[in-house]
Amino acid sequence: MGRLDGKIALVTGAARGIGEAISEAFVREGASVVVSDIRNSLGREVATRLGAQALYEHLDVRDESHWVAAVDRILDRFGRLDILVNNAAITGLDEGLGPHDPEHATLEAWTAVHRTNLDGVFLGCKHGIQAMRPTRGGSIINISSRSGLVGIPGAAAYASSKAGVRNHTKTVALYCAQERLEIRCNSVHPAAVLTPMWDAFLGEGPVGEERMLAIAMANPMRRWGSSSEVAETVVFLASDEALFMTGAEINIDGGLLAGEVEPTPE
Repeated sequence: MGRLDGKIALVTGAARGIGEAISEAFVREGASVVVSDIRNSLGREVATRLGAQALYEHLDVRDESHWVAAVDRILDRFGRLDILVNNAAITGLDEGLGPHDPEHATLEAWTAVHRTNLDGVFLGCKHGIQAMRPTRGGSIINISSRSGLVGIPGAAAYASSKAGVRNHTKTVALYCAQERLEIRCNSVHPAAVLTPMWDAFLGEGPVGEERMLAIAMANPMRRWGSSSEVAETVVFLASDEALFMTGAEINIDGGLLAGEVEPTPE
């Protein structure tokens, strides 16, 4: 028996990184998973690898018509939606949008990041609630970030958008409770989790290796986290083990937000 047996899940940004790991964990726990992304070839590869319990759906989270079409197809095929993971996000650093500090970032770059990271979550929650309302229950999990809790001088739009995800999660949780719906909404805040999103910042070669080591050593646990470790927490929030959790935020950061530790000899 899996912890998600018989549940129907939609995961955005699932072609790689944390979204891919969440999809894998969901299938392993018995859910049927709609793997969605705009990277069609990578997304289809993930769904194919996961087998009969997974299928791929092209979904640009910035476009409301995509949400309408995707949810309609899910309801036509499965009759309901039990789990939604709003994971799709960009930093803006590897999309050729220029600088992202608060002095030099362009309005276009700021807007582009918010369209994916925050507008996409708003649309996901909106259509997720509507899809779950007939069964009056479900779990929405929004992937925020440590950056939604602290400032990031070189990634102002990313930090702002993730802070918005954190706050909107609480609004959705309260709205669903007010509507007497058993639809839970929680946020997850990873930090120092090694995914392709870090590639643009880290760089390649010896410089990239030095940056990777420096980030690991700055973490109280002295290492990077993995996508699979984030996925295990998301499985818990999606399962019936978390039925009394809503509006909560969970940090997965190796203790980074807890404070500093004394340096120790290697």
